[in-house]
Amino acid sequence: MIARIQPRTCRTVRRACALAAMLFFSLASHAQSQTENTKPALPSLAELEATGAVIGQIHIRPQNIFNLDDADENNALFRLANKLHVPTRPSVIESALLFQRGEKISRRKIEETERLLRASQSLYDVDINPVAYKDGVVDLEVVSRDTWTIDLTASFSRSGGESKSRFGIREGNLLGSGISIGLTRQSDADRSGHELELVYPQAFDGRTRISLLRGRFDDGKRTQFAVDRPFYSFDARFAARAAWGDEDRIDSIYNAGNVVSEYRHRLRTAELSAGWSPGLIDGWTQRFSGGGLMDDHHYRIEPGRKPLIPLPVDSDLTGAFFRYELLEDRFVRTKNHNLIERAEFLPMGFAGKLQITRSLEDEGPTKSAWLYSIGVSKGFNPAPTQTLLAAASLARRVASTGDLLTHGSVSVRWFAPQSPQSLWYAAAFADRVSGGGVADQLLIGGINGLRGYPSRYQSGEQRMLATVERRYYSNWYPFKLVRIGGAAFFDTGRAWGGGNQNTVNGGWLSDAGIGLRIALDRASFANVFHADVAFPLNRADGVKATQFSVKTELTF
Repeated sequence: MIARIQPRTCRTVRRACALAAMLFFSLASHAQSQTENTKPALPSLAELEATGAVIGQIHIRPQNIFNLDDADENNALFRLANKLHVPTRPSVIESALLFQRGEKISRRKIEETERLLRASQSLYDVDINPVAYKDGVVDLEVVSRDTWTIDLTASFSRSGGESKSRFGIREGNLLGSGISIGLTRQSDADRSGHELELVYPQAFDGRTRISLLRGRFDDGKRTQFAVDRPFYSFDARFAARAAWGDEDRIDSIYNAGNVVSEYRHRLRTAELSAGWSPGLIDGWTQRFSGGGLMDDHHYRIEPGRKPLIPLPVDSDLTGAFFRYELLEDRFVRTKNHNLIERAEFLPMGFAGKLQITRSLEDEGPTKSAWLYSIGVSKGFNPAPTQTLLAAASLARRVASTGDLLTHGSVSVRWFAPQSPQSLWYAAAFADRVSGGGVADQLLIGGINGLRGYPSRYQSGEQRMLATVERRYYSNWYPFKLVRIGGAAFFDTGRAWGGGNQNTVNGGWLSDAGIGLRIALDRASFANVFHADVAFPLNRADGVKATQFSVKTELTF
């Protein structure tokens, strides 16, 4: 007996079969898609280095100033900026790389390359990452983002009772070539005039920097020219330098912030040197350099100006020098210390430099003189989140009196983050000179560290300065152009000793105040705008009860 299947039942079975088929093909398609889209994760740089991976292709992808794929940056103004700006050429980035195709991958070289490229003012950000790995060969991608490098300067600043202005135009990355050229007119308390600057940082082998500076001012002129092939990395083996300078200017002596005497100063310098290094060994680098130098100073009375009595003594130093450097390759990457919301690299390793110069003159005050300079610095971690940077130096040079002068200094800077957006900052500095004259004395005041007093308010043979700041770094990012921060600060210090002390207010000075910080995030120039209000706590006649300071600095 054959059972009859009702039409309704057949329709139900057909629908169930169709549904099962759709489900099957959907699952099969999803499984295939998952298989196709799921690729094994690339090894880390450390893993690649451990396996001895070799570098294959290096893809260099310079990016314009603004990312137009980001809706927040895709607007008419930013599109115009991108059109006006020529991105950095890949060859410029390539010449700065410390690694090349065919060599074994080195995480240290990649990290140092990132650090060196980020130090360039024409680059906002740099990332180097592996993008493909097969059969022991890894391809790398270098992605950089430019900054706005056309500086149409029209600035005015006032600090410590002194006004400064600057007008001009400067292009820091001409047509993406890395060449910097600029013409500016500037004015400050000492002089006003204009300067022409030209820098080509990748001449010859791509590592040589050629620079020219010409300036004419109302009190003289200045010319500087140099061809410099430095130790560009910790593992660089060779360096050379040829430099020449000629400057004619009027120097001033200050007391209580006022000019008390002036004289003309002609300065001529030159250097021809070369250096060698065995390279980076176990995290340390030694460098040996030597050559010849000239350092001539000539002084005379300037008609119509109150002269310094006695006038500084002329000196002609021509000699040979030897320089030794010992460096440790150790940095810590952080942010919100000296900049706002940008990567920073604090030097934690030991750095030491010794230079000894032997005068070759047969007569004059520098006859048979041995001169030297030594400096050391080191970073420490007093607590897990704190950083202490310490430095000391000692130098012996020819003083304005023609005698030999000794200058020693020590300094410490302390960073103690309280949160991602705030930290305590403290700094202390002390130095001393002996064997010099009035023209060699140390200065302290508005632009010399005490924000509540006129610039160069005190002078002396000894100087001490301490600063405490509570810094705030907001994550507010208006128009994706500027970063906002602020600080509350306290300064104290003093300069004393010698023949030109401040007799009006020669004791310890201190001030307190608050300040606004605005970082021009996408520009290569004037990184941080400072606007401070300071209140002197040891005020005498001639010192205002409130000091306003407006200026631009490279750091917070």
